[in-house]
Amino acid sequence: MADPMRIRAQMAGDKATVRVLMSHEMETGQRKDASGKTIPAWFIQEVSASHNGKPVMTAQWGPAVSKNPFLQFSLKGAKSGDKVAVTWKDNKGDTRTDEATVS
Repeated sequence: MADPMRIRAQMAGDKATVRVLMSHEMETGQRKDASGKTIPAWFIQEVSASHNGKPVMTAQWGPAVSKNPFLQFSLKGAKSGDKVAVTWKDNKGDTRTDEATVS
């Protein structure tokens, strides 16, 4: 299983700023290893976020996204103590969900 995501959700006025650092190798399928063999593609395809269990964002990604991607978005209607969950799914079927509390 992948390493946990680092998620921060901080209030700024009437909205929360959510910052997510995901741990993923994100291979494009175009690089070669030391022996000249192509390294298979392995990348995050879908990212979704929910606020207190209700979906608020979905993104479709591809092989052009960098290793260990960073995502930031704003969330209206959040309050301190609310839960924000982020989930990703990659092209090999692996998935990861982590949660943070708005502060």
